[in-house]
Amino acid sequence: MQGYFHELADAAESLLKAGEVLLLDFAGEESSFVRFNRSAVRQPGTVEQRVLALHLIADRRRVATRLTVCGDASLDRERIRKALEDARDRLGIVPEDPFLHYATEIHSTESGHPNRLPEDEGQVVESIVKAGEGRDLVGIYMAGGIHRGFANSLGQRNWFSTYSHHFDWSFYLDGDKAVKCAYAGFVWNPSEFQEKVARAAAELEALRRPARTLTPGRYRVYLAPQALEEVVGLLRWGGFGLTAQRTRRTPLLRMVTGDAALDSSVSMVEDTRAGLTANFDDAGFIRPDRIVLIDQGRFGEPLVSPRAAKEYDVPANGAGGRESPQSLAMAGGAIPMRDVLAALGTGIFINNLWYLNYSDRDACRMTGMTRFAAFWVEDGEVQAPVNVMRFDETLYRMLGENLVGLTREVELLPDSNSYGGRSTRSLRLPGALVEDFALTL
Repeated sequence: MQGYFHELADAAESLLKAGEVLLLDFAGEESSFVRFNRSAVRQPGTVEQRVLALHLIADRRRVATRLTVCGDASLDRERIRKALEDARDRLGIVPEDPFLHYATEIHSTESGHPNRLPEDEGQVVESIVKAGEGRDLVGIYMAGGIHRGFANSLGQRNWFSTYSHHFDWSFYLDGDKAVKCAYAGFVWNPSEFQEKVARAAAELEALRRPARTLTPGRYRVYLAPQALEEVVGLLRWGGFGLTAQRTRRTPLLRMVTGDAALDSSVSMVEDTRAGLTANFDDAGFIRPDRIVLIDQGRFGEPLVSPRAAKEYDVPANGAGGRESPQSLAMAGGAIPMRDVLAALGTGIFINNLWYLNYSDRDACRMTGMTRFAAFWVEDGEVQAPVNVMRFDETLYRMLGENLVGLTREVELLPDSNSYGGRSTRSLRLPGALVEDFALTL
């Protein structure tokens, strides 16, 4: 795909007129998808697609258009020619953009991760089917290459390719009872997968016990990485961007102003180098390998989009228009994952949360529901599943004054969204042991 993208970029540039600048943003993939239900393959398939976004700029005006390219040079060149003509016609009627900002210094790059996925995906599918024997396994397996490219008429060329797998799955029992799991990475490791299957199978057996309804109150809880994913995922929307800070809409405003902090063990970075996202944005700015978002409980650097950089006169650091982390990684702690139940002692083991929203945005107070497999634990032993409950807590209590510790191991949690194409967003998170956690209903 890389060579073909460069060929299209050269062809598009040859069609420009004096005073015009062209930015090209490319997204492509070669993916396998396999859906499972009742532990059987229900829908296998493959997707290969290429999408090209063109941004035509002249006289501080910009018009963007997006088209699917098919790989046939003659057809694609003609479609690009027509798209540029249409964009040129529209340039005369759009207003000037005072915050138009794109890279003008040429910084070409080529990066990514090598393809270490299994050559025979049939073996992976067989291992998944075997894991579901005697159980109701439901899920989707996604794997393959994701490609991103950038080019501009100033001569810059950037390319990124990554190859990963993501199996998002559940062992379903009945009603709202299920054990939800995910296994993702750049290499399919059968032993790691079997470890996850074994843990999920043990939790599935525990779900068969009579459920317990707890009274509202404050409890010692363990938030597994997939539960913490919902908490951190909510922060990603408006929590770390410069625009949200300057307009005082960030839920982390008290941290930004220095009026509040998290526990010193909490550090988060935008870890582009280890993630699934390209190290450049659609304006040609290069993303640093790491941006420290939270440093030992204190707010670090904001994410800065090109428009925010122009508006507030600061350097851009490769953030998209929403200034949301794409490859957020949280540092682990000292609790071995295998010792989590012992460290919890007596309390609630929470695998998943959902329906999160802010109950008090300024205080970074969140509310949501437990989901799927949550267990009551006594003296480090699972006693019974817990019926669904609502929580209401501030981040400053969960990861601040009431944080007991974080797990040593962190888990890669890619975004499972594949609408229009496989997402490249991801989180790397530990589990969190929290005391005095408020369950309200």
